[in-house]
Amino acid sequence: MIDGHVHIEKGDYTVDWIKKIVRYACERGISEINILEHSYKFKEFERVYEKIALYNEYQKSWLNERMKLSLDQYEKLIMEVRKNKFPIKINFGLEVCFIEGTENIVKDIIGKFDWDFITGSVHWIDGWGFDHKKEFWEGKCVDRVYKRYYEIMKSLIKSGLFDILAHPDSIKCFGYYPSFDLEETYIEIADLLNQYDMYAEQSGGLYLNYGHKELGMNSKLYNIFKKKNVKIITTSDAHRPEDTGKYIKELSEL
Repeated sequence: MIDGHVHIEKGDYTVDWIKKIVRYACERGISEINILEHSYKFKEFERVYEKIALYNEYQKSWLNERMKLSLDQYEKLIMEVRKNKFPIKINFGLEVCFIEGTENIVKDIIGKFDWDFITGSVHWIDGWGFDHKKEFWEGKCVDRVYKRYYEIMKSLIKSGLFDILAHPDSIKCFGYYPSFDLEETYIEIADLLNQYDMYAEQSGGLYLNYGHKELGMNSKLYNIFKKKNVKIITTSDAHRPEDTGKYIKELSEL
């Protein structure tokens, strides 16, 4: 089994911290993990988030609190880990927030290091962080939010920058749903994923981190991906070592 989405998050950038992650992975029967860090943690990505910081003071402060590291620190850790032997396979990459208009900046940044994979995610809709607080949805047109979410996702895939699409229906995080059927949109997403040879995450992240009632993708989206033979990777979206591999067995059995 594979856990394709594990964050170091607040841990030390040391081999010992990676060993903690590996220990929990082994306890849950995981044979391979993808360790990745959010792009917003690294100063090199500051230009990518200019629109996000300008959206409101909350987001500006949120970014300032997190954008503390340099990619050099992460790369140094990766090189150190690659010198060691572990009982499971470890891949290293980035989770890059896709923000329309920043493709060339991202391409330049990620092209400077030998990553094992790059994951693309939609966390921002026209500057707005939809997955931060439920109250931030007040006054929003849910139908429009959903339409823009999937429009941005299509652009993400078409950019050709990514190997994996993160949590493809995370827009449901706070339990808001559109009034229209998404079947045609899901089919288009599936076809694009196949065209660009990308994986889609079957993620337990919302179940784990938001307490969402649904484990993994909604059934309609998953059944369309399955019918279209989209490549699927199981992921926990763990942000703590002890969550590594959590629900991967259940996701695999789906």
